Amino acid sequence: MLDKKKPRFLRSDWYKKSRLGKKRKKKQVWRHPKGRHSKKREKKKSRGKQPSIGYGRTKSERGKILGARPFIINNVKDLLNVKKDQIATISSKVGTKKKIEIAKKALELKTRISNLDPKDFLDKMSKIIEGKKEKDKKESSSESLTTSSEQLTKEGENKK
Repeated sequence: MLDKKKPRFLRSDWYKKSRLGKKRKKKQVWRHPKGRHSKKREKKKSRGKQPSIGYGRTKSERGKILGARPFIINNVKDLLNVKKDQIATISSKVGTKKKIEIAKKALELKTRISNLDPKDFLDKMSKIIEGKKEKDKKESSSESLTTSSEQLTKEGENKK
């Protein structure tokens, strides 16, 4: 059965002020109109739709992400317990080091992860790590130059 497209539920007067969502998608959040003379509260035809019971998903579709049930992952062992009808979701408490391990294992097992693309994530992290290594090399070489110049000046002072 095909569902009708759900309308965008927008707060009243969102287009008038920046803080309510004008040119700022993140701020376009539904808030129930409470004004005494509000046309939107009175459900006038041209004022846009309000969320109501009829717009809900079917019971079988509720709570799914990309058509599959979410399974929260905190470590690599949890990734092994993901079933075919589930989609892995990495917990927000997991740090970058463990995320890299989880992404590598997910590529091995060909497991879908809802909140990150393992291949892109690993590429991005490898570039960042390489950049840090180069920066460390530059710093260590500059430190060795400064220490050698300091030693030369100290030796010159000692000779005098």
